[in-house]
Amino acid sequence: MPDGTNQTDLTQLLVDWSQGRPEALDALLPRVHSELQKLAGAYLRRERPDHTLESGALVNEAYLRLIQQDRVQWKNRTHFYGVAAQLMRRILVDHARSRAALKRGAGVTMLSVSHLGEEYGPQALDLIALDAALTKLAELDPQQSRIVELRFFGELSVEETAELLGISPATVKREWALAKGWLYRQIAGGSYAR
Repeated sequence: MPDGTNQTDLTQLLVDWSQGRPEALDALLPRVHSELQKLAGAYLRRERPDHTLESGALVNEAYLRLIQQDRVQWKNRTHFYGVAAQLMRRILVDHARSRAALKRGAGVTMLSVSHLGEEYGPQALDLIALDAALTKLAELDPQQSRIVELRFFGELSVEETAELLGISPATVKREWALAKGWLYRQIAGGSYAR
């Protein structure tokens, strides 16, 4: 997830922010803005074209939630973007749930399952179903769930995911493949299929 920012400087700003220096947050946010915009854009590209949440609003909501993360001991930029991806996922799921409640199911947020793997073909699935399946996966295998969150939602590379989780790239690849298959079966053939 290269962002053109010196990684050492960004990591130092994150550490400073973790240590309670508010000026570090002021310096950090402009530096990560473009990468958060890309992340938000990637999320929204997977959703239906008439989605009511725009990338700017998603980034702004993520900013608000990120600055509330006062107990996080930031390790590095990959850790930061992983948390940002998780927060964006939660924002989109909350948004999908509120729209579905308002329209009694007509506002289900759809996205492409093809990002989980080309072998499963381009198929639409709803974000609420994916979130439910991912929550179930987290109960069965927290590491696989976190890998999906980082790779699918955070768009982190295999290497970045391995670094963040403290595991080998080979383990990420293996667990990613297993998790994709499990999620696909849960959503396409299981109780979450629409």
